Amino acid sequence: MSLKESLKQQQQALLAALDAGQRERLDTLLPELRSADIAEIIEDILDEEDDLPVALELLHCLPLERRANVLTYLPDEEQLDIAESMSDSGLLSVLEEMGSDERADLFNLLGEDRRQLLLRRMARHEREDLKRLASYEEGTAGAIMTADYVAIPVGLTVSQAMMRVRQTAPDAETVYQLYIIDHEGRLAGTMSLRQLMVAPPGARIDALMIKDVISMVVTAPQEEVARVVARYDLLALPVVDAEQKLVGIVTHDDAMDVAESEATEDIHKGMSIGQLEGGVSRVPLWSLYRKRVTWLVLLVFANLFSGAGIAYFEETIAAQVALVFFLPLLIGSGGNAGAQAATLMVRGMATGDVGIKDWGKLLGRELLVAGSLGLTMALAVAPIGVMRGGEAVAMVVAMSMVIIVLFGSLLGMCLPFLLDRLGWDPATASAPLVTTLIDASGVLIYFSIATAVLTGL
Repeated sequence: MSLKESLKQQQQALLAALDAGQRERLDTLLPELRSADIAEIIEDILDEEDDLPVALELLHCLPLERRANVLTYLPDEEQLDIAESMSDSGLLSVLEEMGSDERADLFNLLGEDRRQLLLRRMARHEREDLKRLASYEEGTAGAIMTADYVAIPVGLTVSQAMMRVRQTAPDAETVYQLYIIDHEGRLAGTMSLRQLMVAPPGARIDALMIKDVISMVVTAPQEEVARVVARYDLLALPVVDAEQKLVGIVTHDDAMDVAESEATEDIHKGMSIGQLEGGVSRVPLWSLYRKRVTWLVLLVFANLFSGAGIAYFEETIAAQVALVFFLPLLIGSGGNAGAQAATLMVRGMATGDVGIKDWGKLLGRELLVAGSLGLTMALAVAPIGVMRGGEAVAMVVAMSMVIIVLFGSLLGMCLPFLLDRLGWDPATASAPLVTTLIDASGVLIYFSIATAVLTGL
């Protein structure tokens, strides 16, 4: 049985127990499920049955800490629907059980009046911490970091540091990496819990800590944070302010969530689709239409240039009708080669593998690769050209294939760098855009070569 089918059965069992008022049955079923699975069941209840009261009732069957944990797995829209249905005291209790980063995310979804009501009812320390985390700009390290970490002051012995870990660990998001701060709160070093556990009790942590710490400033883009975490295989990345004071950490799982989100966004842009809020199965039909229609309409008009090119060479086409047979093949090959090159460059730029400084080197490599690809494809299609239109047509098709594939590959490679230099997202160099540009150019290249060769014979 698949995981999806198993969850569906568990959902049906939970709903049946709810309908029958069998609280003991619910108390048996819910502990067997992970928080993420319960969240998916609640999401299905909201999406498929649009039954918010049932979702709330299921949530309230969970202990408070588990309830808060389940809520963090829900998409923003569902989180907001549930939060708005809760009383101020109920929502405040849930917020207090959340990690600081999830708490700030949910807090930012609420309306201004509700936020002010909640802030007035919070303890001063929690209120200031929440306001600080919620103030960071979306898409930065500050927006995804958590303030729940273990910080140890400099000057402590190993035994004193262990005592500090025991005191702060229950509220920390991760205890495997410890951060040492000076008397002004600046990040002085780091060490693992394992290092601390095996060190002599009387040793000073100042002598044991790693001073060369990899950290990011709070305003750094979140994709850069994810890249650094992946590059150095970090459990968590410390985040500092302009004065090098430790203000939070970004854990590995949060960084991977960012990496997945950024990759999804780039894939959508690569196919000329706007950013979707939530998964494709949950986005409203109107929104899905609106995100896709703009580029498609623009590309329709761009394709008019291909039609204009064909109309311009009507005499050449009339003289050798066999040329039309190879037109889709040629411009399709050029578009495919260009889309491949653009995808490689966009992904390379997104992962930091290539940059604008590498443009010259990559251009030389692409010339060699694209030229070889064009020659190979020309040799493959030339015999068909001989059969369909004779040696002259075969020569036109072969020459056109080499030039169109070469041109398409170079255009696909260069366009992301050009967009990046202009300050636009390189992912905009999408497959549909590259293909449309190459379609129009390929028509001109093909029929220009055909006119020149066939007229000269």
